[in-house]
Amino acid sequence: MAVPIVHHPSYVMTLPRKHGFPMGKYSRLIQLLRNEGLATAQTLNKPAMPPRWWLELVHDSDYVDGILTQTANDNVMRRIGLPLSPQLADRARISAGGTVMTALLALQHGIACNTAGGSHHAGAAHGAGYCLFNDVAIAARVLQASGLAMNMLVVDLDVHQGDGTAEIFRGDGAVFTFSMHCRDNFPVRKQSSDLDIGLPSGTGDRDYLDILSAQLPDLLANLSPDLVFYNAGVDPHHADVLGKLALTDEGLAGRDSMVITACARRNLPVACVLGGGYDRNAVLLAQRHALLYRAADHIFRRTIGLASAVSAVSH
Repeated sequence: MAVPIVHHPSYVMTLPRKHGFPMGKYSRLIQLLRNEGLATAQTLNKPAMPPRWWLELVHDSDYVDGILTQTANDNVMRRIGLPLSPQLADRARISAGGTVMTALLALQHGIACNTAGGSHHAGAAHGAGYCLFNDVAIAARVLQASGLAMNMLVVDLDVHQGDGTAEIFRGDGAVFTFSMHCRDNFPVRKQSSDLDIGLPSGTGDRDYLDILSAQLPDLLANLSPDLVFYNAGVDPHHADVLGKLALTDEGLAGRDSMVITACARRNLPVACVLGGGYDRNAVLLAQRHALLYRAADHIFRRTIGLASAVSAVSH
């Protein structure tokens, strides 16, 4: 058995030349996962285009309409930082559908990973920071609406605070938001998550992992959520052009392993999303993102996959 991976061809689209968003990492990543035997016909899952009402469980209808009908004004798109197009709208929408599918697969199998998602700067009435629709928030609301999960934990380890997610779930006792990020980075105006840990610039592997290990087990034990969403952005890497933290490849791998193992030990399903990562070299960037899928697959095979196999034999 291998960890389920969610991917759609529309995750990859063409942007204007010299645009700052690293769109090339998505095609490089899926090819790398295929080359390593992680993305196969058996493990890959293709999401469908989600209905509009899923988006409107989280986002204001006027905002959704502006994106889907291509009528959002320049101020709206300037805050997002991407040029509006039908392809961009479809990509944002299908990415949200992909995270819903990832959550459903995680509930079924224990772990699942999307090859996109983590659009945590999108708030209820706006997008921001390359994020149009908040896919994790949408997935959480869809699961609640369907009665499949009610209490959830968002573990957001992208280098930037998950301000949109914090805003959407402010005062919501059913979804706990935890963001560990660089305090001196975007966004300038932070929102209040249920738990925020703002790290100083230059924080490296040891301090980062020590702080995370001091927080995560108690969170999982005290909350015992029906599902954990894990935003595994690789922009805490020391070479990330938008980062300001100093993690190495080994630090990122240790972080991913720590989060997924902690969930697996408590039999808590975890839905992983890609998150941020910025580098002019798309190959290196894809390799950093691939650390998540290697860790998830290793832990899935060692723990959850083995438990499922034993259960099947015993029955």
